[in-house]
Amino acid sequence: MSRPPRKLSQTGLYHIIYRGINRQNIFEEQKDYEKLINIMADIKAEKSCEIYAYCLMTNHVHLFIKEKIAGDIMKIMHKLLTRYVGWYNFKYQRSGSLIGNRYKSEPVEDERYCFSLIRYIHQNPIQAGIADKFSQYPWSSYNEYVGNGIGLTDTEFLLSMLSHDRKSAVKEFILFHNQENTNDFSISERKRLTDEQAKCKIKMVINDKEISGLALLPRDERNEYISVLRNKYGLTIRQLERLTGISRGIISRVR
Repeated sequence: MSRPPRKLSQTGLYHIIYRGINRQNIFEEQKDYEKLINIMADIKAEKSCEIYAYCLMTNHVHLFIKEKIAGDIMKIMHKLLTRYVGWYNFKYQRSGSLIGNRYKSEPVEDERYCFSLIRYIHQNPIQAGIADKFSQYPWSSYNEYVGNGIGLTDTEFLLSMLSHDRKSAVKEFILFHNQENTNDFSISERKRLTDEQAKCKIKMVINDKEISGLALLPRDERNEYISVLRNKYGLTIRQLERLTGISRGIISRVR
């Protein structure tokens, strides 16, 4: 079966996610993170795209990008992944795929959601338990917004919406990031399941137990099931919350 065509954004804004094949690491040391950032800077200059947020995790990457020419996102991502994978394979003397399947992309059509999306991207290290504060993680665009970054990110796009005074805008940005994110920005290339289909998947995964019983399981067992339902079967945070009664705050923390 052929893959469905990618949805193109009317605004040129895209949330991009790509992962290591079988969730393996795509960064092993500091120089690997630095290499991808350098490649991103080169492609940004070449294609005149804008980068509004990024977060480089050990085995996956989040990007929030605006293309200049409609459809350019595919050329941007092809260049980015081809260059990095080629460099990585040469460095570590490996061959074959590094990125699992194809990258995932979601058009962002409403600029009102940009703030929450950027916060969601920056929250990844905290939710993964590898940082206690946004500013502690060196491989995201957060520090560029608060004035301590490398200059890759186009911060004015967002900060100018908060205030014409940069100092005030940064203060509002920090306050906003300290609030809980209740929006669901997970991306799936799969067709969304109906609630009835989702109920069947939940019952199958938990071995035909009552769906309401999922919330009563020990935390580790519960989270393992939630992870399978989200990542393997594509159930959304909102759908799981609605069908299981488990709060979205708990569900969103499960990777």
